Amino acid sequence: MACFIVPMTEAVITTIASKVIAKKEISNENAAEIKFSDKMKNLNKMLWGGSALLAFEHLWHGEISPFFPFLTALSDPENTAAMFHEMLTSGTAMAGLVTLVWAVITVIGLRLKNKNKLSENALGDAG
Repeated sequence: MACFIVPMTEAVITTIASKVIAKKEISNENAAEIKFSDKMKNLNKMLWGGSALLAFEHLWHGEISPFFPFLTALSDPENTAAMFHEMLTSGTAMAGLVTLVWAVITVIGLRLKNKNKLSENALGDAG
């Protein structure tokens, strides 16, 4: 019903956070280093893309309308309770899973980058 609202809210928060972090990183500019704000942009893309796809799916099934109250579940108190339960369970689980996958990908990327740096240093020292 409205599970897409939770990852969309996280996407709004992380988008603002990445812009704030990017402004702070400008003062510590190092072209060779991948900035954390760039990594957060990947999370933002994952969250915004998933939220848009879920919103479209809910629109397709008639759970979202172009008229107030926009979410059809808000017109009936019983459906509203079910909507909040779905947001709490499904929405939170989806947002958490996307963030976890992003964190794992980011950590693996950092480890591979550090491993490549170590092997390059070892080759440089041997030559």
